[in-house]
Amino acid sequence: MTSVAQLLKTKPNNTTVFTVGADDSVYDAIKLMAEKGIGALVVTDGDSIAGIVTERDYARKVVLMDRSSKATPVRDIMSKAVRFVRPDQTTDDCMALMTERRMRHLPVIENDRLVGMVSIGDLVKNIIAEQQFTIQQLEFYIHGERP
Repeated sequence: MTSVAQLLKTKPNNTTVFTVGADDSVYDAIKLMAEKGIGALVVTDGDSIAGIVTERDYARKVVLMDRSSKATPVRDIMSKAVRFVRPDQTTDDCMALMTERRMRHLPVIENDRLVGMVSIGDLVKNIIAEQQFTIQQLEFYIHGERP
């Protein structure tokens, strides 16, 4: 079973976690997400984590409410209750939490410090890789080959 720490090591730029300030505009947050090709940002207030903002928050709390993204601060649309995982937890733990809470992104916290972000895409990619490995091992066994 894969741990969150192992999963983070497989990600390109695994140590880069993008954040946005709570007082920054929603426009700046969405612009950063677009530039980096990501769907969520951890929101900070000073040195602490204040929340998380996603593309879904933007669509539902700005676009559908006819608000201005340049005039709306991130703090007005972010989710304040941040669910997170630790590096020693498993990818199965992440999948269960994401499924239960209908989430697509989980910050990874170690010693009260943000060390990564896991997305549903990361988990699906990991599941596929694990299944391909299992299939390969079974094929070797069936054909009497050694890897």
